[in-house]
Amino acid sequence: MGGMSTSPLRRALARPGFRRLFWAQTISRWGDTFNAVALVVLVFRLTGSGLQVALAVALEVVPVLAFGLVAGAVVDRLPRVQVMIAADLGRAAIALALAVFGDQLAVVYAAAFGLSTLTTFFNPAAASVVPALVDKGDVVGANSAVWSAAVVSQVALAPLAGGLVALAGAGPAFALNGFTFLVSAALLHQLRVPAAPRLTSPAGRLHQVREGLAVVRRSRLLSTMAGVQALAALSAGATSALLVVLAERHLDVGPARFGLLLGAIGVGAGLGPLVLQRVVADVRRPTLLFGPYLLRGGVDLVLAASSSFALALGALATYGIGTSTGHVTYQTLLQTTVPDAVRGRVFALYDVVWQSARLVSIGLGGVLADTLGVRAVYLLGGALLMAAGALGLVRVGTAVLATDRP
Repeated sequence: MGGMSTSPLRRALARPGFRRLFWAQTISRWGDTFNAVALVVLVFRLTGSGLQVALAVALEVVPVLAFGLVAGAVVDRLPRVQVMIAADLGRAAIALALAVFGDQLAVVYAAAFGLSTLTTFFNPAAASVVPALVDKGDVVGANSAVWSAAVVSQVALAPLAGGLVALAGAGPAFALNGFTFLVSAALLHQLRVPAAPRLTSPAGRLHQVREGLAVVRRSRLLSTMAGVQALAALSAGATSALLVVLAERHLDVGPARFGLLLGAIGVGAGLGPLVLQRVVADVRRPTLLFGPYLLRGGVDLVLAASSSFALALGALATYGIGTSTGHVTYQTLLQTTVPDAVRGRVFALYDVVWQSARLVSIGLGGVLADTLGVRAVYLLGGALLMAAGALGLVRVGTAVLATDRP
C-alpha cells in the first residue's frame, strides 16, 4: 500500500535503471543549455550576421530530416544502450573539438551539424527504453521526471551560460558540454535493459524504414497523431520564433519583460507534468492527448487579441502547461502502445514530421509577420492548433483508448 501511495514520478525514480537513464539525460542537457547559448553568441560574434545565426540553427534541424528515419531503424536493430553510449562519446569528441577550434566558422557549423546528427540517434533510443525500465503504470511519471528536469535545467542554467560566455568566451561552455556527454556515457555504461525483440531480417535500411511507416499508416491513432503533430508544428514553429516580435511590436515591452514571458512558459512547462502524474491515473484519454492543442490554440488567439502584458504572462504560463502535459501524454502513449521492435522508427518518424513542419512554419511566419503583422501569425497559429486538437478528437473520439498493437 505504501508504494502505491507515492506518485508515479517517485516510483519511476526509485527504479535504479531508470534513475541512471534520468541522470544521464539530465546531465547531458545541462551541457546542451550551455552549448546552445554559446553557439549562437559565438556565430554572431564571428559574423555579425543574424542570417548566419539562423543558418547555424538550421544546421541543427537538417540532420533530423536527413537521418531521422534511418536512425529509427538503427535504434530498432542495435542494442539501444550501445547506440546511446556511442552517440554520447561522439558528441563529447565534437564538443571538445569545438572548445579548441571554435574560432573557425566552418568548424562551428560542422559541429552544430554533427552534434544534432548524433542526437538524432540518441533521442529515439532513450525514449524507446523507458518502458523496459519502469512499471507500465509509472511510464507517465518517468516522462514527467525527464521533461520537468529538462525544462527546469534550461530555465535555471541559461542565465549562467550567458554569464560564462560573457566572462570567459564560448570555449569553456563547449568544454563543459563535452564533459557532460562523458558523464552521461559513463552512467549509461552500467545501464542494463531487459532483452527485447529486435530486427532480424537482413532487409536493407530502406525496407526497415518502410516497415515503420506502414505501422503508422495502419493505425488510426498513430496516423492521426502524425497529422496532429504536423498541424501543431506549423503553428508552433512561427509563434515560438516570433514571440520576441510579438513582445516588442504588440505588447510594447523591452528585453527584461520579454525574459519574464519566457520564464512564464518555463514555469508552466515545469509544473504541468508534475501535476499530471499526480492527478491522472490513465493517460490513454484523447482529451488529455489532444485537449492541450485546443488550450494552446486559445492562448495564441488571446495573445493576438490583447496587448495586456499581465494577461500575456498568465496566458503563456498556461501555454507552458499545455505544451508539457501534451508532450508527456503523447510520449507515454507511444511508449505503451507501439511494439518495442518498431518503437525507435515510430519516434523518429514523429521527429521528422515535427521538424519538417517547423521549418516551413518559421519561413512562412517570417513572411507573414512582415506583410500582415505579427498578430496575423498568432491568429493563424491559434487556428492551426485548434484544427490539430479537433482533428484528433474527431478521428479518435473521446473514449479511453484501448491498448493498441499496430
